[in-house]
Amino acid sequence: MTSIKEALEQIGELPTHMWIAGQKVSIGSRQTIECRDPGSGQLLSTLPAGSKDDVAHAVSVAKAALKGPWADLLPKERGRLLWKAGEALHAQAAQYALVETLDSGKPLQDAKVSVQRAADYFMYYAGMVDKLEGTSVPLGPNKVAYTEKVPVGVTGHIVPWNVPLSMVTRGIAPALACGNTAVVKPAEDTPLAAVMLIELLEEVGVPVGVVNVVTGFGSEAGQALAEHPDVRHITFTGSVATGKKIMHAAADHLASVTLELGGKSPHLILGDADLDRATPDILAAVYKNAGQICSSGTRLIVEKAIHNELVDRLAEKSEAMQIGHGLSNPDMGPLISNRQLQTVVGFADRAKGRGIDFACGGNPARVASNQGGYYFEPTVANNIDPDDELAQKEVFGPVLSVIPVASVDEAIEVANNTDYGLAAGIHTKDITAAMRFAKSVEAGQVYINGYHSSGDTVPFGGFRDSGIGREKGLAGLDAYSETRAVTITL
Repeated sequence: MTSIKEALEQIGELPTHMWIAGQKVSIGSRQTIECRDPGSGQLLSTLPAGSKDDVAHAVSVAKAALKGPWADLLPKERGRLLWKAGEALHAQAAQYALVETLDSGKPLQDAKVSVQRAADYFMYYAGMVDKLEGTSVPLGPNKVAYTEKVPVGVTGHIVPWNVPLSMVTRGIAPALACGNTAVVKPAEDTPLAAVMLIELLEEVGVPVGVVNVVTGFGSEAGQALAEHPDVRHITFTGSVATGKKIMHAAADHLASVTLELGGKSPHLILGDADLDRATPDILAAVYKNAGQICSSGTRLIVEKAIHNELVDRLAEKSEAMQIGHGLSNPDMGPLISNRQLQTVVGFADRAKGRGIDFACGGNPARVASNQGGYYFEPTVANNIDPDDELAQKEVFGPVLSVIPVASVDEAIEVANNTDYGLAAGIHTKDITAAMRFAKSVEAGQVYINGYHSSGDTVPFGGFRDSGIGREKGLAGLDAYSETRAVTITL
């Protein structure tokens, strides 16, 4: 295992600043935010907590950049810059992965994948830049009408802490592809990679001021970004409550929003499923990133015929999982913070008070070499009522709620029995049952025989309380351009 000291030596100097108009903006008289390693509790860096004035400065810089050299670039030149950004990120993937692990706690192998995905977003959208075509509209012999795609303007990106680098790039890559500029507000728990990334973009030739980053708290910097009248689109990933606040703030100046909010995603296992295949998929769906993924398959809906056998398998595999610091490449790393750990502990303790049966887990985990970290056991809560808190509320931790059902009809009813609609999965050999589920479940993406199997070129987003709009793939471009119609009378 690479030690924390060795990892920091390989990374070099961590950011202690924001990045606005091509300049480092230091703490000065500002409040500060502390970045701590979730695996050990060790302080990594201290950064400025950006104010409303900092946000206003960043937005003004981004607005001015819309009319600078950035606007004069040919589409193919803008595409080349995005490609170069992807190549540069790929080249520095090892360093960024160490930062991602120390900043967010995820296992190093997962952090490496996350960095590669971040780089691939730039390269994917680089290929789209010169293909953002309009249409010709037939109006008869004496008129010519056509449409063109134009940038919306300054875009704001309020980024969560669970997949910090990838979440930044999946928003700014399509925004830049469409010719916009951007202001990024990373999560206060995980701002390091975002600051490094914006500096990298300018190093590869993206003009100064096109992308800026303001570190700080959501209640001030995030709110100020959502409220700013010159920000024409806000992309946000986070809680439903905060998403509603951002939507209200954006509505005051009629800015559009992309909101990727919570989830309580159902994962249905029918009686004919291949359990040797389904079991590792179930575990990955709920324990990946210690359960801190909005689309995690946290509600396991199981046909009663295989319920006991599957729960036994899951409990055995869960108890055998290695929990540890992300640098040791464990099966599962820590939660992001003590705040999040206590949230998960609260869910577990309340469930115990209601008499919920835990097949395994249900407690904070001790990792001898990292006693200051924020660890929780892989947990399987069995025989959960569909209306129970564990089946309705987003725990955002490694807690699987198992709900037995008697039929596919009951499974679909249970699957749709929440306010969310982000993702859903099913394991079965019956393609008719699978397609029936896919057409009936209220979710933005459905996985058949492979949870989280779609990759990053398939549209992603939710129904109902899970959000508005889509990211990833070609659909990810839709929010970042306006359609202008031009009519000529001959």
